[in-house]
Amino acid sequence: MPVVAAVIRLTRQRKFTTEEYGRRTLAEPKSSPTPPPGLSRRLDVSRTRDHGFDVYRVAPRQVKPGPAVVYLHGGAYMAEIVPQHWSLIADLASATGLAVHVPLYGLAPAHHGTEALEFTTKVVADLGPSYLLGDSAGGGLALLTTQAAPDQVVGQTLIAPWLDLTMSNPGIDQVEPHDPWLRRAGLRPMAAAWAGDLPLTDPTLSPINGDLTRLPPTQILVGTRDITLPDCRLLRDRMPAGVPLTYHEEPGAIHVYPLLPVSAARTAREAIVAHVQASGGRA
Repeated sequence: MPVVAAVIRLTRQRKFTTEEYGRRTLAEPKSSPTPPPGLSRRLDVSRTRDHGFDVYRVAPRQVKPGPAVVYLHGGAYMAEIVPQHWSLIADLASATGLAVHVPLYGLAPAHHGTEALEFTTKVVADLGPSYLLGDSAGGGLALLTTQAAPDQVVGQTLIAPWLDLTMSNPGIDQVEPHDPWLRRAGLRPMAAAWAGDLPLTDPTLSPINGDLTRLPPTQILVGTRDITLPDCRLLRDRMPAGVPLTYHEEPGAIHVYPLLPVSAARTAREAIVAHVQASGGRA
């Protein structure tokens, strides 16, 4: 379809083809994380500063009973939240009737992974029972936060999560040529900056190496043209039998497809809302 072709043309321009590209991108000034002005016309939008960082709250005019929804945005741990994230956040708030909290964790190279995890864990502790969502790097951070505070999280959705900063899964070799967006070479400097003094394999940075035994109901969404696919399959296969898992691979879809203007995104968003509701987010 023409929209898919347009998205692929856009993402081809953003290929992380070399480590030099990664270093250059890492050093660029950050964009503004402010929500689009139109968001406040249909939803209540407020901001607090908790534990040293901004946390936005996006909520319908009348909030239904249920868990706090927490969204952690992607961007290779170095890029700010973008309008596509806010669009999904708005849809979540409208469709579930719940408040969506958006912690804007500090980004590389000025901040590191352990700092972000400490922040998100404190946010969840303040909110009480929470449903966590995240895409790409934010999906990895969402799983890390759940692993750090399993008793606080009632469910989670991971959209093409970055699960292993080493990106050493041999299955990536087969998928990478078909991913029009991401390349390991460009991501490596970002992973190194995020890790700081810790090894990339540390389970507080790469959740694939962490404890999977106490996870809540978990939903994973990933496309088959996405270099995160092999690690998503690995997480699926490692998931203990006692953890309720909803796993979906979208044929032909690229990275974080539920955020993109493609037909599969609508179905994915409906599935995400249903999973939130099944995990306690129903009035």
